[in-house]
Amino acid sequence: MLSGVKGLSRHFTEDSLRDYLLARSVRQADGCLIIRGYGSQRGAYQKVAGRAWAHIAAYAVFVGGYDPHLEVDHLCPARDCVEPTHLRQVSHADNCRTRAQTPTCRNGHERELDGSTGRYRRTCRACNRDSQRRWRERQAAEAAQARSGYVPR
Repeated sequence: MLSGVKGLSRHFTEDSLRDYLLARSVRQADGCLIIRGYGSQRGAYQKVAGRAWAHIAAYAVFVGGYDPHLEVDHLCPARDCVEPTHLRQVSHADNCRTRAQTPTCRNGHERELDGSTGRYRRTCRACNRDSQRRWRERQAAEAAQARSGYVPR
C-alpha cells in the first residue's frame, strides 16, 4: 500500500512511518496534528520521509486505502495538518470545486463574479490591465532604443 505514495522512501514500513510522522507532529488545541517537515515554512508543502508530501503519507498510513489517482484534501484550514479525521480523498474536480475563493486578488483589487459560473473570475481585470500597460511601455521603450541606434546609409 505504501508503494503508491510518490516520493516515499522505500525503507519505511507502515509502523515505522507511523512512528516517524507522530514523532514530527504536535497536537494543537483545535485537534489538528501539525507536522514539521523539511524547511522552515509551514503549509501544505511539508515533505517528510524522503520526498513524499506529509498529508499523503499520513493518509496512507493512518487511514489506509490510498488511491494514487485521487487527491488527499484537508477538511480543516491548517494546510500542514496530518490528523486522519481531517483528511479525505477526492477527485481533482471535487478538490477544485470546494477550494475557497477570496473576494480580493493578491494585489487587493475586488474580484468580479463570473456570470456563467457564479464564482469569482480567475484573473483580476485591474491586474491584467496594469500588466498589459507595463508590457506596452516596455515594448515602446525597446522600439525607441532600437530606433535611436539606427543609422541610415
